[in-house]
Amino acid sequence: MIPIQTTRYLQPNQAQQRPPTPFEDLLGDALERAFSAGITELAPLVAYLNQSGPLGPNGQPWTEQTFEVEIHKLGA
Repeated sequence: MIPIQTTRYLQPNQAQQRPPTPFEDLLGDALERAFSAGITELAPLVAYLNQSGPLGPNGQPWTEQTFEVEIHKLGA
């Protein structure tokens, strides 16, 4: 017989070490909108961010490389 597990609830911010910065909030919101629109590939995602914002980390347009570097930093 397989044991029945109790229901567990996901806490969306359970791994956060600190509150998100305003930039992180804006980027997260933009990524959610892009994913909701069916954008899942890197090049179209970068184009979407450059069209809708926010700008990249230094106020520059996003490139595929800057996006990958920034997401890697944010995930660390």
